[in-house]
Amino acid sequence: MSVVAPPIAALDAAIEPSGLLTKVHEWVVTVDHKRLGIMYVVAGLAFFLIAGLEASVIRWQLAAAGNTVVSPQVFNRLFTVHGTTMIFFVGIPIVFGFANYLVPLMIGARDLAFPRLNAFGFWVFLFGGLLLYFSFLGGDGLYGAGSAPDVGWFAYAPLTGRAFSPGNSTDYWNLSILVTGFGTVATSINLIATTLTMRCRGMSLGRMPLYVWMMLVVSGMAVLALPPLSAAQIMLLLDRFLGAHFFDTQAGGSAVMWQHFFWFFGHPEVYILMVPGFAMVSEIVPVFSRKVIFGYPMIVAASLGIGFLSMTVWAHHMFAVGMGAPLNSAFAASSMLIAIPTGIKIFNWVATMYGGRIRFATPMLFACAFLFHFLCAGLTGIMLA
Repeated sequence: MSVVAPPIAALDAAIEPSGLLTKVHEWVVTVDHKRLGIMYVVAGLAFFLIAGLEASVIRWQLAAAGNTVVSPQVFNRLFTVHGTTMIFFVGIPIVFGFANYLVPLMIGARDLAFPRLNAFGFWVFLFGGLLLYFSFLGGDGLYGAGSAPDVGWFAYAPLTGRAFSPGNSTDYWNLSILVTGFGTVATSINLIATTLTMRCRGMSLGRMPLYVWMMLVVSGMAVLALPPLSAAQIMLLLDRFLGAHFFDTQAGGSAVMWQHFFWFFGHPEVYILMVPGFAMVSEIVPVFSRKVIFGYPMIVAASLGIGFLSMTVWAHHMFAVGMGAPLNSAFAASSMLIAIPTGIKIFNWVATMYGGRIRFATPMLFACAFLFHFLCAGLTGIMLA
């Protein structure tokens, strides 16, 4: 009796993974900027869904006086996790997801400068987001009182100290943002390197699309603003685990120092999330007005001005912490000055539409609605400053 070996093709088919597993594997190990951009946006939308559910419970609780939908501590947890998710795990990944996808295409590059660093940035961001929600599953820590963080998404001292947050919930919050910050900085450096070194032949800085210019500014702001927050979070870890007293006022520390570190990131973060919207409007308005954008150099200069001034306004709402009149006045002045470059952009967009053959398609309608809302919000911002 003879033994016949099976055909090679049959062996390959037997050991080859199924089509679904192959597709999943391709997406998990990808370094392609388009796929990573899509993954950023999809992850951001998934976190947005979770944050929306948390916001719904918050609003349900606030719908009527005396509601008992959730307990006060659970309300604080939902408030903390919702705010953290929206700022760090919805806004930022969607912004950088679009940048990942569009910037290389707009400048004629095959991919980002460091594809593996790009993939690293995404997976680190995703791990940070999951780490935040692992706190719901975590049991009581060494000091008891487990579950989700409840110190607010800004986590002011002394609420983050062991006396007021004895469990591990604040540590989950702290580590999740610390980890995600590394991913965001890595992606920002990647975008800066790509924009400065991988433009196609003939595309000078003065010929770059406005979207690329503004994402260059956004990436620069992220690189400058996130490290101070990361430094403060490392200090907080040292406070909680090694007995340091950076933010313990009774031991010679300063609770206000945390506010300075946090808002040095927090106020540029406003523009990190807002400038990409400016960028998209700057691309939509000329297309649907059928005109070249009015004042390209001024829009670029205004974007750079926003990037610079955004780093000088962090304490404009901290007038009650005892900084003194000169510093309060300086921050108020910088808050008013930043209205100038933003006002220049509005003028340029309106001037682009003026005399154009405007086609009010859906993107243009969104852009016009954005102009109206942004004008109203900007005017109130000047009054507040």
